This record gives sequence, structure tokens and C-alpha cells, in this order.
Amino acid sequence: MKHAVAIDRRSRKGERLEARVTPEQKKLIARAAALRGSSVTEFVVASAQQAASEAIKDFELLRLHEDAREVFVNAILNPPSPSQAARAAAKRYQDQMAR
Repeated sequence: MKHAVAIDRRSRKGERLEARVTPEQKKLIARAAALRGSSVTEFVVASAQQAASEAIKDFELLRLHEDAREVFVNAILNPPSPSQAARAAAKRYQDQMAR
């Protein structure tokens, strides 16, 4: 059954990346690829994809924190008026505390 699902990965790839590296970098990358049982190309692509995903995630997380900080500071400096439900809850609390 696995053979029917197999997909030729090369047919889906249309873009090419090139990089110049030192001989030491190439040896290091080749050794790491061999240890993982993959080709140098597969290793480089998988490593670059993982690094790119992490960089994007880190940026988006920092951006989210910045947006949340702005919302928080704005809420502190410009608090909204209490809603009807909040006023009712405060009244119930005051009534309970007066007993």
C-alpha cells in the first residue's frame, strides 16, 4: 500500500537556492547530513526551513507581546466605563459586605 502513496518530491520543487560556503563549513554540513542519513541538500533544506520557521515564530511572538503591551497600557491609562453587568456585580458585592 505504501508504494501507491509515494510521491516524487523532485517533481514538486521548482525553486533553487545556492550558497557559497567554506571548505570547513561544507565538511561540517556533510558530516551532519551523513549522521542523519540524508543528503547534504536534504539536510541544508530541512535545516534552513526549521531555522526560518523558528525566526518567523519568534518575530510573531515578539510582535504579539508588543501588541498586548500596548493594549494593556492603553487600558490602564484610558480605562473603559464599567458596564451595566459590572455595576450590578459591584452593587451585589457592596450589599454582601454590608451584612
